[in-house]
Amino acid sequence: MGKGKQFGYFCCYKSNFDHLTKEVEKLRERRESVQHRVDFAKENGEEIEQSVENWLISVDKIVEEAGKFVEDDEEANNPCFKGLCPNLKNRHQLSKKAAKEVKAIVELQDEGNFDRVSVRGISRDRLVAYTESYNEGHDFIESRESILNDILDALRGPYVSMIGVYGMAGIGKTTLVKEVARLAKEGRIFDEVVFAEVSQTPDLKRIRREIADQLGLNFCEESDSERIMMLCDRLKREKKILVILDDIWTSLDLERTGIPFGDVHRGCKILVTSRRRDVLVSEMHCQNNYCVSVLNKEEAWSLFSKVVGNCVEDPDLQTVAIQVANECGGLPIAILTVARTLRNKPLFVWKKALQELRFSARNFTGLEALLGSTIELIYNNLEGEELKLTFLLCSLMKHPCDAPIMDLLKYGTGLGLFEDIYTMQERRDRVYALVRGLKDNCLLHDDDTADWFSMLGFVRNVAISIASINLMVRNDALIEWPNKDMLKNCIAIFLHDINTGELPEGLEYPHLTSFCMNPKDPFLHIPDNFFADIAIIGNLKNLEILSLCCSDIEQLPREIGELTQLKLLDLSNCSKLKVIPPNVISSLSQLEELYLGNTSVEWEFEGLNLERNNASLQELSILSHLTTLEIHIRDAVILPKGLFSQKLARYKILVGDVWDWPGKSENTRTLKLKLPTNIYLDEIIMNLKEIEELYLDEVPGIENVLYELDRKGLPALKHLRAQNNPFILCIVDSMAQVRCNAFPVLESMFLHNLIHLEKICDGLLTAEFFSKLRIIKVRNCDKLKNIFSFSIVRGLPQLQILKVIKCNNMEEIFSFGGEDDVGYNEVDKIEFGQLRSLILKFLPQLTSFYAQLKSSDELDTPKPLFNERVVFPNLETLELYAINTERIWHNQPVAVSPGIRNLTRLIVHGSEKIKYLFPSSIVRNFVQLQHLEICHCTVLEEIVSKERGEEATATFVFPKVTYLKLCNLSELITFYPGIHTLEWPLLKRLEVYGCNKVKIFTSEFLSFPKNSEEIQRNIPTQQALFLVEKVGSHLEELKLSGKDITMIREGRLPTYLFQNLKILEVVNEKL
Repeated sequence: MGKGKQFGYFCCYKSNFDHLTKEVEKLRERRESVQHRVDFAKENGEEIEQSVENWLISVDKIVEEAGKFVEDDEEANNPCFKGLCPNLKNRHQLSKKAAKEVKAIVELQDEGNFDRVSVRGISRDRLVAYTESYNEGHDFIESRESILNDILDALRGPYVSMIGVYGMAGIGKTTLVKEVARLAKEGRIFDEVVFAEVSQTPDLKRIRREIADQLGLNFCEESDSERIMMLCDRLKREKKILVILDDIWTSLDLERTGIPFGDVHRGCKILVTSRRRDVLVSEMHCQNNYCVSVLNKEEAWSLFSKVVGNCVEDPDLQTVAIQVANECGGLPIAILTVARTLRNKPLFVWKKALQELRFSARNFTGLEALLGSTIELIYNNLEGEELKLTFLLCSLMKHPCDAPIMDLLKYGTGLGLFEDIYTMQERRDRVYALVRGLKDNCLLHDDDTADWFSMLGFVRNVAISIASINLMVRNDALIEWPNKDMLKNCIAIFLHDINTGELPEGLEYPHLTSFCMNPKDPFLHIPDNFFADIAIIGNLKNLEILSLCCSDIEQLPREIGELTQLKLLDLSNCSKLKVIPPNVISSLSQLEELYLGNTSVEWEFEGLNLERNNASLQELSILSHLTTLEIHIRDAVILPKGLFSQKLARYKILVGDVWDWPGKSENTRTLKLKLPTNIYLDEIIMNLKEIEELYLDEVPGIENVLYELDRKGLPALKHLRAQNNPFILCIVDSMAQVRCNAFPVLESMFLHNLIHLEKICDGLLTAEFFSKLRIIKVRNCDKLKNIFSFSIVRGLPQLQILKVIKCNNMEEIFSFGGEDDVGYNEVDKIEFGQLRSLILKFLPQLTSFYAQLKSSDELDTPKPLFNERVVFPNLETLELYAINTERIWHNQPVAVSPGIRNLTRLIVHGSEKIKYLFPSSIVRNFVQLQHLEICHCTVLEEIVSKERGEEATATFVFPKVTYLKLCNLSELITFYPGIHTLEWPLLKRLEVYGCNKVKIFTSEFLSFPKNSEEIQRNIPTQQALFLVEKVGSHLEELKLSGKDITMIREGRLPTYLFQNLKILEVVNEKL
């Protein structure tokens, strides 16, 4: 080494040491930034990259070594030669080592520029079962976990838009994709996830309807083209949506289905399951395909033994048990069903089961044969012929993946399943019990839906195979009618979606008791004598159930009045039905259930000396056995007195022309009223027992909803909607009433356009009031000043959604009510533990979310919208529109920060008083935030305020934000008033315009002070909103003002920032 360089170490001793100190500080800052990202990733269950872990260790090591230089520097400054000169030898060594350390530190700084610090993993405790009923505490299935992670990773990526999952029937494809759906929605990969079963004979109309129902879309138009357009437009409105199409057998035309795909809607991704790989590859053109195969022997035995329990430890039984488990072929559903069936059974049952598994499969090959033998084993072990027949009957429904219990009731009656049960209600209860038994045996999907059931496809195939031996025939693809000998022993024939084109001349099957046909072709030719041997319908004197639902019948035959034994008449969804001849309904003296929903019957008023051409509503009151009624009476004027009997146990009654007939619902007792007068209101409410869903529109004369309608407190009511009523003053007035536990099971309350509503509740209520309330929506109630008082808030443990819009005198959402609110001052915080969504819009008088008593010295202090007592530990959505408070949050962030850690969507629009939005400590808790909008805040100067004791420089990381919109903020000067760095690693959509006082983009280091003096003196510094290096390269959409596009046009920004950009929009603010 040259002497000049060696001499340089002496001369540059101080500058080398200063340089080292500065670079160590930079490295510390870089480490802190990386550590923030690591902490966020760990909180979200992600796995940290090993390279990141190693880098953090290296940084800690080199920083520790650098600390020793301080001590060595002091030693180097110790004098030698009796104080005549400094210790030159030590200075030379330290200076040389400092120069080397600076080089190593700079290299570490560069290595710390990680694009990502983690990979998303699914922890074992979050991985749920992949087959129905897989909920008995067993560990995850490792072979399934890798597929699940691969699918989720592919869905996150920008290049894959269609993914396929294939495998044999019953292997667990459907359950796997449902778990993908759950994790995708939970992980915020998609805004919406919808699911539809396609099946072997796809019904595009049904598929559209299923998807539309999940999106809350109602089809009003009749034509297919209009429905396709409506569904397509609705799907396009979702920025990120996953469409799951289950059980595809052949190519599905996505365009004809109404699903936008590819360039039409890049945010729509499709996940498809099929039994055939070639369908996914050659016909659906899936980019990634994943095979779901059987479990290996170790996984299968582990699952089997855990379900069976300790009995497999018996040496005599264990040998047989291992053979039985092996016979299940690694199929999770087979393992579960067999294990449950044999649990706690003696050895001889195990041996018999082993024989059946090996030898009893029929009409199947390979693994399908194994499934057949497995299900047949369960079928043979069902208790009683009644349960077995119900199992076979379930497979014969047109859509057994989602079939109504009502169909089982109808067809079971036709097959003589309930010969010893007289009333329809008792039969219905029996059907519920039978379905429960099949679910317990894993032959039906076990869910919480009471009035619907679903059967897995492979179970259905096995059931049809069993049924076709000598009981029933079903064929989804019937091309030509079978010969007479083949059907002569059938007791029932169920034909769905047949394509024969023509039926035979007649039905001559002596044992036939049930015949069900749903032709796919609406123009199917039915010969005149096809039913020649069946007497006209009026001669079927013993007929108990008649269903003409969904038919095009326009007038009910008069002969139906002769069916005096009829117990159930279903005319629902006969939209063209207008005429029911007079006295036909009243002649059905044994009728128990009448379904007239979604019909167009023109009811006539029964008066003196008037000859009628149509039925009157008075005829219903004659039906003394009626227990179930579904009806829509559009003209309330013809409503007669005493129409609804107290015997009604199940009902869906709509009165008035404002209601649409509801679709699938779990509520069995629904009443929707629009009445010109309340003359019969008391009688209606009194007679209808245990109303679950109550809608009131323009019902005059009611001031107090609860006690004027039902002094018992509507104990069964789950959903209440009151709208368009100028008379209602309060919902509950307990001041002068006998107190009871009102609304003990109420789940949702919608109050709309009640212009004189002053209070929702008046008086002291018990803790049981509203204890189940989950949803509150209030709109256009101008006299309402608050929603509830403190005493009621304490009893809202289930509240999940709160939405208040356009209530011009609303002062606070929840208030301190004075005398009724005992113990208010003793409460440190008010926690809304289950609140997920809070939306407050256009409330000009609102000053506080939760009011509190103020001391005299606080009276002139502006109140924040959310004070220190309010905590939302699980809030996900917060939307504030035209809220005129000066502050949103208080200045004591420690208490509130846990309440926003789960926030994913935050919108602030139209504030005219707020000068800053968030304290800096609040922002650091936005670890889950994905969507941020701040618009039309006319005096907003900064988005994040600087707090006392804040560090000279600040870093704000938004690890999950994908959408950011800042528009029309005319006074905005800076994001944060101090020196700061913003990081947006996942930002995909950025909209900034109408912010003329702030620079939008700059490059790193350009906006920082050139010396540290300004930092030390804490001089406010105006920075651009975004350092391009901190935005990331994920931008897909960019919307800017014309003046802010200059840097892009002149090429002063790095090109990688726009490598994924798809949409660039320039706003002309002069227009």
